[in-house]
Amino acid sequence: MKLLIDFLPIVIFFVVYKWAPELINLIAPLLSPDQLAALEATKPIVIATAVLIPATVIQVIYLRLTTGKVEKMHLITLALVVLLGSATLISQNAEFLMWKPTIVNWLFAAAFLGTQWFTEKSLIQRMMEQAMTLPEHVWGRLNYAWVTFFVVSGLANLYVAYTFSEEFWVEFKLFGLLGLTILFIIGQSLFLYRYMNHEEP
Repeated sequence: MKLLIDFLPIVIFFVVYKWAPELINLIAPLLSPDQLAALEATKPIVIATAVLIPATVIQVIYLRLTTGKVEKMHLITLALVVLLGSATLISQNAEFLMWKPTIVNWLFAAAFLGTQWFTEKSLIQRMMEQAMTLPEHVWGRLNYAWVTFFVVSGLANLYVAYTFSEEFWVEFKLFGLLGLTILFIIGQSLFLYRYMNHEEP
C-alpha cells in the first residue's frame, strides 16, 4: 500500500500526459469556450505538471493524517515538485521539471555520503542494522554503492531528458528509473546474501 502511495503522483502525471486530449474532451462540457480553447492549446506536459503539484500535496497530507509523520524524502520531493513544477507552469518549459529526479537523486547521494564521512554510522547502516549484522567495511561498501546508484540515476535522467524526446523521458521517469531501482536492489540482495545467517532456526 505504501509503495502505491509513493508512486501515485508519478502514475497520475504519466496518465494525464499520455491521455491529455481524451481527458480534455471528458471535462469539455464543464468549461467555457475560451477555457476549452486555452486548455487545448496547452502542452500535455504542462497540463500533467499542473496536476502533479496538487497530487503531491495531497499525497503528503494523506501520509501525515494516516501515519502521523512525513518522511524527509516526501518533503524534499514536495518542495522540488512545487518549485520546479511552478517554474515549468510559468515558463511553459519542461526542462525545469525534468531536473527534479536528478536533484532528488543527487541530494540523496550527498546525504548518504555525508553520513559516511561525518557521522559514526552511515545512513544505510542506520536503516538496515536492525535487520542484519554486517562487518563495518561491508556497511561502507554498501553505502558507497547507494551513493553511486543515486549519482548514476541522476545522470541517466539528464541524459534521457536532453537526448531523447519529451514523451520518451516521461516514460523513462516512471518505468526507467523504477526499473533501475529494482535492478539495483536485486544486485544489493545478491551482494548481501553471502553475509546472511543461513543456519536453520
